[in-house]
Amino acid sequence: MRTVLRTAVTGLVTAAAVLTCGSAGATPAGPGVTARILTQTTVGGTDYTLREITVPPGQSTGWHYHDGPLYGVVKQGTLSHFDAGCASDGVYRTGTSIQEPPGADYVHIGRNLGDTPLVLEVLYVLPHGAPFSEDAANPGCPFQ
Repeated sequence: MRTVLRTAVTGLVTAAAVLTCGSAGATPAGPGVTARILTQTTVGGTDYTLREITVPPGQSTGWHYHDGPLYGVVKQGTLSHFDAGCASDGVYRTGTSIQEPPGADYVHIGRNLGDTPLVLEVLYVLPHGAPFSEDAANPGCPFQ
């Protein structure tokens, strides 16, 4: 099942990248983190946006949550992912996929604990007009 999900997400992200229709700059939470929109479209009341996110060594995305599900692939580096209980809920290396559920009940942070830039391709599936992420307070973890 995990292989099927990884294959589906990788195929979806790759297909969306092929359909790239321009780029725009954006910066998610976290110092030094950059992002660019690869492609986006709206169908019905849902925005589908593919972004490339780069997290420098030693940096993070900041604590946040999303209003819709996310599907991503690690293109370079290693993503260390933590939940609001301060526990690691996954370490994702180059070529692996990640899925994040929506909602304020899923506050999390992505960190680059490695020595090379972390590059992610992320497909956001959000209600029309919703922001890419909603900032959240550090839930009491000894790291940011």
